[in-house]
Amino acid sequence: MAADSRLYPVAIGLQEKYRRCYPQTSATTNENTTIDSWILSNMREVYYWNDKIPASPDTTLAPDVFFDSILNTYNATSNPTGDRFSWIENDASTLTAELSGQTTTTGMEYNLYLRASGSTDVIAQVLYVLPGSPAQLAGIKRGDIISKVNGQALSTTNYSDLLFTGTTFTFGFASVSGTTLVDTDKTISVTATTFQENPVFLDSVYTVGSKKVGYLVYNQFVPGANGSTADEYDAQVDAVFSNFKAQGVTELVLDLRYNPGGYTSSSANLASLIGKGISSSKLYFREEWNSSITPLLQQTYGSSFFVQNFLDKSQNIGSNLSRVFVLTTDHTASASELIINGLRPYMTVTTIGTTTYGKNVGSITITDDSGKIKWGMQPIVFKSYNSAGQSDYATGFTPSIEVDEPINLLPLGDINEAYLSTALGQISGSTANGRLAASSGNTRVALGSSIQRKAGGKSMIRQLKALKF
Repeated sequence: MAADSRLYPVAIGLQEKYRRCYPQTSATTNENTTIDSWILSNMREVYYWNDKIPASPDTTLAPDVFFDSILNTYNATSNPTGDRFSWIENDASTLTAELSGQTTTTGMEYNLYLRASGSTDVIAQVLYVLPGSPAQLAGIKRGDIISKVNGQALSTTNYSDLLFTGTTFTFGFASVSGTTLVDTDKTISVTATTFQENPVFLDSVYTVGSKKVGYLVYNQFVPGANGSTADEYDAQVDAVFSNFKAQGVTELVLDLRYNPGGYTSSSANLASLIGKGISSSKLYFREEWNSSITPLLQQTYGSSFFVQNFLDKSQNIGSNLSRVFVLTTDHTASASELIINGLRPYMTVTTIGTTTYGKNVGSITITDDSGKIKWGMQPIVFKSYNSAGQSDYATGFTPSIEVDEPINLLPLGDINEAYLSTALGQISGSTANGRLAASSGNTRVALGSSIQRKAGGKSMIRQLKALKF
């Protein structure tokens, strides 16, 4: 590696390619050349498609433009296996905080839809609200429909500016009347603040006949809070499964529908609590790096560098499980898909919901040790495979049972909620396989989601110390 480079954990991806809208500082040609040369040196070493980097790229370009110019850019027609996920930011310290779930936020996530077919009006459907966040304290809840911000109706031309600019918002709401939406007089004002998200959102145990069903809503693979080395969130997941084990859970519903991914270490921790017949001698997943750096990594770190085995966990409930149900949407990505792919050689994994995002590659953060270069970049550096050699989900996992979320959302954990009720129906034997779209399903055209704006959007994070050869 370049002497001044350091590789940190990184989350990666976005629905197409995640880019933060931070203002870029102006720079001289010499400054650009210094930064661009640093980018190029590191990318030629670790980028998964380093053989596609142009031989003589223009190092006078602004760093973000230069970075884009050397990528193996994805194209659905001409380059369908290309790069959709690498990105660069001009503030590496802000990025590392965001990767640990610390952001300036109101504390809610939402999907965006056209209000009606053929309309240019937009609505935001609240998916979940973080406990203790400004939005939760103000009274916003899952299922609320936002139609106005600061007195202006959301539209295809203004929703991005209204929702994603500034820190103080006055939200106006609409209610569902049959199949239409009706604006109300209700308004709620919220001011965004720096907030640390705990990804362990909800856990419950249900009794279905003679069976005990464990349920976990887990919204990001993050081991601990920003700056913490205690891995307190992983410890909370361990405690949840300790409780599942104590209560004799024999069925598991893992709700990853809003989980865009995160640290592979936390993914391995969770998988190790679930897997049947697994141990630290069994492979969870392995990584494939580029052909030029692989021999160096092999020589320096040995073959263990490329593999992640399961962990030996006393809280594992796999011996009591024959299967696991995973609730999914197109927000289910990367480290979440790693759970599905990594467990399927060992037990039946039944997915319920809609097709997952499709991200079987991961990356690392590269920053400058000297501190002279403030940028941080997120290049794709590996592709993942399970113990059966499978990495066949670049277009996502098609659900075993397809369910659409309705426009009227019930609270997460409610046994009548569309996804959870389907899983419980499978467990009780009262629900058939196939497509089970909710009768009041949301047929509106989707425009995107605030979840995509989480650091990396769709992320698989490899924890690394500095690589040295």
